[in-house]
Amino acid sequence: MPATDLLDSVLKVADEALRTLFAPAASSRTLTLPPESPLDEADRRHAAGLMRINHAGEIAAQGLYRGQAALSRSETTRAFLQRAAGEEGDHLAWCEARLRELGSRPSRLNPIWYLGSFAIGAAAAALGDGLSLGFVTETERQVEGHLAGHLNRLPTGDQRSRKILELMKADEAGHAQAAVSAGAVELPAPIPTLMRWVSRVMTGTSYWL
Repeated sequence: MPATDLLDSVLKVADEALRTLFAPAASSRTLTLPPESPLDEADRRHAAGLMRINHAGEIAAQGLYRGQAALSRSETTRAFLQRAAGEEGDHLAWCEARLRELGSRPSRLNPIWYLGSFAIGAAAAALGDGLSLGFVTETERQVEGHLAGHLNRLPTGDQRSRKILELMKADEAGHAQAAVSAGAVELPAPIPTLMRWVSRVMTGTSYWL
């Protein structure tokens, strides 16, 4: 790769990271939510903690998909990952807006989640598109499980957050199925288990931080 092309790629990666971490997120889809319902302070804090976890997950998704796209071997796989990142960008904007409505903030650890996920995504892509797509499938299936758990844990009165999570869950299922159709291969057994452990660290810390 010529030096100028390498520099352009590095600058593009840096620009995407800075925009994701520090610029306001914008959604390409119009979101219609139920009206706000009053929440007591404990329910508000709990809902905010759950939405902070989901926001951190979407930050990680941006890093993961961009890391994978950066080293994808085919244009078809790269285009798929970029489309998925765009939809995850909608999720990021929805979670960010909901955190503001709840009077809360994103996780202070988001730069760690983004950079770590970018490195994981790039490493997966370096092993081939099939394995990279398999990583997408497993990630999205695990995220579906997390979202289902959050839907059960949300305060009953928080219908706005609930609607957001339901829409996100449907998108994640679509990404997983699309990755399978695009040629995903099943990951070796230890990898999904390791992914679950990493996810537990992220969710456990992001609720508070």
